Amino acid sequence: MTSARFHIEMVDYRHALQDLRSVREAVFIHEQQVAPEEEWDALDPVSSHMLARDEAGQPIGTARLTPEHRIGRMAVLQPWRGRGVGEALLQALIEEARHRQWSELSLHAQVHALDFYSRAGFVPSGPRFDEAGIEHQSMTCSLDGPTLVDGNQAAVAAGLGLLAQARQSIRIYSRALDPGLWDHLSLMKAFRQFAVSSPGREVRILLQDAATPERAHAPLIALAQRLSSVFSFRQVEDPSDLRYPSAYAINDSGGTYFQPLGNRFEGEARFRQPGYAYQLQNSFDPVWERSRPCTEYRMLKI
Repeated sequence: MTSARFHIEMVDYRHALQDLRSVREAVFIHEQQVAPEEEWDALDPVSSHMLARDEAGQPIGTARLTPEHRIGRMAVLQPWRGRGVGEALLQALIEEARHRQWSELSLHAQVHALDFYSRAGFVPSGPRFDEAGIEHQSMTCSLDGPTLVDGNQAAVAAGLGLLAQARQSIRIYSRALDPGLWDHLSLMKAFRQFAVSSPGREVRILLQDAATPERAHAPLIALAQRLSSVFSFRQVEDPSDLRYPSAYAINDSGGTYFQPLGNRFEGEARFRQPGYAYQLQNSFDPVWERSRPCTEYRMLKI
C-alpha cells in the first residue's frame, strides 16, 4: 500500500527488527514509559509485521498480526500522526487477515484510541483493563459475519463505523433517536464530518415518535438545522410500521447495525456485507415513501 508520502509493506521480523525497534521504542518505551521487558515478547518472532516508511525509506509506523488473530503494537511516530499512517496500517492488517480467510480480528485498544478503531469496524467487548500501566479495552471485528453489540459503548462504536465507512448515504430507522446513541458527542462529530466532507451526501432518518426528540431538543435536530440539505426526517404512520419492534442503521458500503428490540442497544453490526445491507434497505425505502415528512421540524428551519 502506498501514498504520495509513505508506503506500507509486510516485512520479515529478523531483517526489519532494527526498523521495528526504532518506532516501537520511541513510542512505547520512551513516550509511554512501557518497560522494555513488556514491550518485546515471545509473540514477536512468530507474528506478521507491517511497517510504514516515508519517501526516504525511513520507518515511521508499525503494527503486527499475531497467530491468535490479534492486531497489536500499533505505533506511529509523533510527527506522522494525523496524516493517515495509522489508518493505512490498520486497513493493511485487515486486508491481510481477509486474504488469510480469518473470520475475526481482535485487539487491545488504548482507551484514547477507541474511536480510531471503531471507525474501522471494531466494537468494544468486556470491561476495561490495565496493560503495561495503560488503560485498555478489548475490541473485536467480524470479517465474514455479525459483530456482537452488547451495550451503549459498543452501539456508539458501531455507529462510528457506519458513518466512517459510508460513501454517500446513511439510513436510520429509530423509535425516537435513541438517547445515548445518536446524540453521543463522538457520533455528532462523525455526522458533521460525514455531512460536510463531500457534496451530495444524504442522511434519511425514519422515526416512530418524532415528538419526543423535539421536546428533548435532540442535538441531531440542531445539527440538521444547520445542514438541511443533507438531513431529512420522516415519521411512520401506517399501523403496521408503528408496530415494528426493531431499529437499524444502514450505509451504502454494506454496513449495518441492527437492534432486534428497538428500545435497547443490544444487537449486531456488519461491515462490508452488501447483501444484508441491501435487504434492510429494501425494507426501509417503502416505509420511507409512505411516511410523512416531519413538518414540525421544518418549523425549526429544517
